[in-house]
Amino acid sequence: MSASKRILGFLKRVVAFFRARKVELGLGVRVTTAALAALIVALTVGLKLPLWAVLTAIIVTQMSVGRSLKATRDYLVGTIGGAIYGGAVAILIPHSNEGALLAVLVLAVAPLAFIAAINPSLNVATVTAIIVLLLPMMNHNTPLESAIDRVLEVTVGAITGLLVSFLVLPSRAHSQVRASSAEALDLIATALTELLASLTRGRDNEALHRLQDGIGHALTSLQAIGAEAERERAAHLSRGPDTGPLLRTTLRLRHDLVMIGRSTVVPLPSALQVRLAGPLSRVSDAMTTFLHSTAVALRSGTGAPAIWPVQTALQAYAGEVAALRQEGLTRGLPGDVAERFFAIGFSLEQMRQNLKDLERCVAEWAAADPDPVSKEPTDVT
Repeated sequence: MSASKRILGFLKRVVAFFRARKVELGLGVRVTTAALAALIVALTVGLKLPLWAVLTAIIVTQMSVGRSLKATRDYLVGTIGGAIYGGAVAILIPHSNEGALLAVLVLAVAPLAFIAAINPSLNVATVTAIIVLLLPMMNHNTPLESAIDRVLEVTVGAITGLLVSFLVLPSRAHSQVRASSAEALDLIATALTELLASLTRGRDNEALHRLQDGIGHALTSLQAIGAEAERERAAHLSRGPDTGPLLRTTLRLRHDLVMIGRSTVVPLPSALQVRLAGPLSRVSDAMTTFLHSTAVALRSGTGAPAIWPVQTALQAYAGEVAALRQEGLTRGLPGDVAERFFAIGFSLEQMRQNLKDLERCVAEWAAADPDPVSKEPTDVT
């Protein structure tokens, strides 16, 4: 292979790497821009410690506008509260010697640390109170001046970071909901295939545990992004459908998966396997195909796939189960085996209903007008 081809192949891999991580790359650009802008503003207005403005801008610049809104609110509230309380303690209680300073430090830190333990979003209040209390010893300011400077520095950094999050390669949480939901649906489809296949060949518990852990992490991330998306909608920073129905439907599908998992602990008796292997395989194929296709639809913003193959496959499975019962092949089953056998049908029917809800949710998202400002990539990794 010539050197030019190797270089071209390397460049293609680099481009593919960054293309797959456009959201993360956008965050890196925003954080850098926020830091530079905060420093320029801090120097322009003559802040005494531009460091705090730059650090604040970096902290509040988050993956999405919704998350930046929350970070800005929490940081400003914590800073103002810590500055007021720390300044009041420093002004009202003399601390001219080391013993008094230690006592004042305890009085300043302990209540705020307790409050932060109850509400972690106020963690910065404790740090701010310490800065307001101790910084005057280094720069010879009064506690009141230190408190005012701290609030101004944080305000400049917070506003700068929020503006950069909104204006520079903005990443809307509402769009990220699509990608996170699609990831969860792909994982649910893979786990469903493994669970239904275990009825005829036994289960790979290690693989299932990995899949279930992945689904749990994906749903946790989805819930957090959904909350950020609703903050954006409340602030009129993004448009689109309510994220609640999609999130709830995805969570119910996870619950269906748990129920199916409990029903497939051991394979079916051999006599039932012979009759149900084909219908179960068709149900598995139809459901997993629908879930994967729905994930693709969410990522691309297209309409929902047709659900009729799922309904057809389940009708065929139910018909075969009815035939087995009519022939008396289920009468001699032990109690626990019979309970799991009939629970499979119930769980699959429950999943079918939730898949219909998913179809409706995806159709609503496809029909909604996209936010023209938030057309960023949806392949969140």
